[in-house]
Amino acid sequence: MRSSTSIDVSSVSIVEIFSMATEALWSNKLRSGLTMLGIIIGITAVIAITSIGQGVQKSTEQQLQGLGSDIIQVFAGAARSGNVRQGSGSATTLTWDDALAIQKQVLSAKAVSAYLQQTAQVTYEKQNTSTTIIGTDVNYPEVRNTRVQEGRFFTQEEIDSAKPVAILGPTVRDELLGMQSNAVGANIRIQGKSYEVIGVMESKGAQGPFNIDEQIYIPLTNMSDRLVGNNALAGIAIRGIYVKVNSQDQLEGAQFQITNLLRVRHDIYPPQVDDFRLSNQVDIINTLSNVVGLFTVMVVAIAGISLVVGGIGIANIMLVSVVERTREIGIRKAVGATNAAILNQFLTEALAIATAGGGVGIGLGIAIAACAAMIFQFPFVVSPLSIIIGFGLSILVGLFAGVMPARNAAKLDPITALRSD
Repeated sequence: MRSSTSIDVSSVSIVEIFSMATEALWSNKLRSGLTMLGIIIGITAVIAITSIGQGVQKSTEQQLQGLGSDIIQVFAGAARSGNVRQGSGSATTLTWDDALAIQKQVLSAKAVSAYLQQTAQVTYEKQNTSTTIIGTDVNYPEVRNTRVQEGRFFTQEEIDSAKPVAILGPTVRDELLGMQSNAVGANIRIQGKSYEVIGVMESKGAQGPFNIDEQIYIPLTNMSDRLVGNNALAGIAIRGIYVKVNSQDQLEGAQFQITNLLRVRHDIYPPQVDDFRLSNQVDIINTLSNVVGLFTVMVVAIAGISLVVGGIGIANIMLVSVVERTREIGIRKAVGATNAAILNQFLTEALAIATAGGGVGIGLGIAIAACAAMIFQFPFVVSPLSIIIGFGLSILVGLFAGVMPARNAAKLDPITALRSD
């Protein structure tokens, strides 16, 4: 690379140093661009991954909070086959009477809903699908913070009589009857048994790996009698219980009361193990946030390797540049340029490459994050802190990568440099 020496003096201004650095980089655009590539990839990955991770985290938190952050879930215990423990809910350790007892005796419980859950084949005329059937009671819409969009939910009389009525999730409605059809009044078949559709639930979307829009709701008593056929000796066996408390502040106290109540009802005393399990939405949200946060940190750390590679690339190119411009450095020193002026120019060139690469990387990272948010339908979140950190990293990489080449250039003996070809 060759740059003008007409402004070489013992004292060079910052503007002149920047001008010479820009001229030197511009005269080798391809090499400068390739040198920036490592920085661009690293910063793009840092910004994009951080933004996407925060967007997914916020979307999931909103969805879970949409179902209520004041909800406690009680799961039935796990059955054992030999020495193998099955999944939670595989044993019939909870009954509908347990849910009714919680409603009556736990003062902070605002509403309680029991449920059964099973996957079944559902058909309507020539259409069929395999989906999740939820058997529940009249409190379900309040407890799960949802409502019926078309038609109505079933009544207590329909639960008491185990009437074969069903409410469809919007996705199931679309698959079986079509988006434009009036589902209310249609007759579907669940595992070969006829059910009258009396409503369609509002759309809630996916909650983690599950999409509640793909569920069908029927009376708990009907599901217990016709589909499950598995009653406990003490009453109707259920899969779990949703408990909505009066406020989020009462979650811990309510969990304590529910635990003690169920232990008494199930004759469980220390050191016996509980045959049920409790969790709440706040714990789920916090756990999910931690998982997403750790995953984001891990990916960003991997992306940081690209920054290291980019820094090595800058250092290599600048070292080559010093060798190529040895004669130019000798001429500049001969007409009065100080070691500091030479050092500052080469350091400025390294910083210019890193800063430009960082700027391009930030722009690309934001663009990728925006496209991902639009395609996958989650909030577009760009943290100012991630931009500051990304830009700061690019400058630091340029600074450290440019120090050694700049010092080598500044230390060149002018006589030796002038003799260089």
